Amino acid sequence: MSSIDLKSPPKREDRLKACIAHGGTICEMAGAKGKKSCLHDDGERSFTQGSICLILPALAMLNTLPDNVVLLHSAIGCGGCTHSQNTNVRFGSNARWGRPKDGVWLSTAMDETDVITGGEEKLEKAIIEADRRYRPFSITVVAGCVPGIIGDDIDGVVQRVQPQVTAKLLPVHCEGFKTKIWATAYDAVYHGIGRTLLREGEQAPTEDGLAPFKGLERLPRTVNLMNVSSMGRVDEVELERLLTTLGLDVNVFPVFAHPENMVKATQAALSVSTCPTHDDYFLGYLEERFGVPSLIRHMPIGIENTGLWLRDVAARFGEEEKAERIIEHEERELREALEVFRPLFEGKRVFISAGEFRALATARLLEELGLTVSGIRSFHHDEFAEGEYRKLANSSKDDYVIDIANVQPFEEANLLKRIKPDLFLGHANGNGTAAKLGIPTHVIYNTGLAYIGYRGVYEVARRLYRQLKNPIYNRKLGENLRLPYSDAWYTADPFSHIDQRGGTAA
Repeated sequence: MSSIDLKSPPKREDRLKACIAHGGTICEMAGAKGKKSCLHDDGERSFTQGSICLILPALAMLNTLPDNVVLLHSAIGCGGCTHSQNTNVRFGSNARWGRPKDGVWLSTAMDETDVITGGEEKLEKAIIEADRRYRPFSITVVAGCVPGIIGDDIDGVVQRVQPQVTAKLLPVHCEGFKTKIWATAYDAVYHGIGRTLLREGEQAPTEDGLAPFKGLERLPRTVNLMNVSSMGRVDEVELERLLTTLGLDVNVFPVFAHPENMVKATQAALSVSTCPTHDDYFLGYLEERFGVPSLIRHMPIGIENTGLWLRDVAARFGEEEKAERIIEHEERELREALEVFRPLFEGKRVFISAGEFRALATARLLEELGLTVSGIRSFHHDEFAEGEYRKLANSSKDDYVIDIANVQPFEEANLLKRIKPDLFLGHANGNGTAAKLGIPTHVIYNTGLAYIGYRGVYEVARRLYRQLKNPIYNRKLGENLRLPYSDAWYTADPFSHIDQRGGTAA
């Protein structure tokens, strides 16, 4: 039985042997093919300072869906992140449709009484009220930790209530205590979409199980372009430009895609990933159930990776010669435009913090600009990044540190004090530690800025040039602020609390 037939997807610790605790080097990671980079699947820290909850990335995707209501079944505070995420929803909807639109989210606001008596009746009433008040096409029922702990059956509630409402109901399981890997949130969202919105057509039994769904017309030149919630419209436009130049039609999916149109993803000739961390679970489902092949090898960040990504797509449609002409033209123009920045970048050292595949692809981009990578912190590790580690090890002159950490700012502060990079690149809201140490910072993946493809390379270079040209703001922060760590910690082994490196479990 496929995992899509289960109520919730398997956690990534089981499915991909993913982990969140390791300290090593780029050469070590690159040389461990087939050994999961010497990582212990159950690796953990004896002290942990922070993490990322599954609900945050899940809501970042779901809140973008038009004509959809997000109904969070948990304590009301679990939805607090949606207030800041709504900026992206408004900005993204304005960029796509010419008008800003708020995401709609509600909460059952479970309290102490619900923990004792159960929250299913409360959830039923909330679904009916959300349908009556908003008349949406879909309602995504997102389960937080509380219903998972007390045993509320949100799938059973959805099944009972569905005949009473007009909206399609999507149960999404984001019980954060069940997994340490935050990226399982993507699987949870795709699991709900796959079980609810894509089941048109019929399946016929075969000796090996079920055949792909039948009854939907294949679109022979249509490509599913898989986007992510932290990817702005400007990046989608860049990739659409490259794909349409190959003569392909583009279906951008799933962020900001209307739930009613999601079934189109099952008709495409090919699905193309922009982030393997984000897409692998769903692309496997599309291939298994609907016969839609997929590409999931490269992330189109940087000159080399964008070219590899485009070549892979072109090869599926017999457009290799056209792709080579496009790449040659784009790279020639881009390299000429980058020359003005290279003198300032030469010799500058940079530290990167992001989701694993994004961090590694960005590291390659920075090397192409003439910067020197001195360290990378990845939020988790799984098998999809092994090829990227080898790319970086082959292109780098020196070995450098790799920290696998689900945030953990205390390790980050220690490493930055030791390495003293000239520049730090991190996610939105993730640059505070480096800034307080006086290091110039730049955000990775701001949804209003170009980051992907050939245009992204130039725009990143331009922004980094400005930052390095005038780093006075962060320098003043470093002179006037102090992080809450003792001097003794800065001289300690930064990985001393990782169990497999000798940490003692608390």
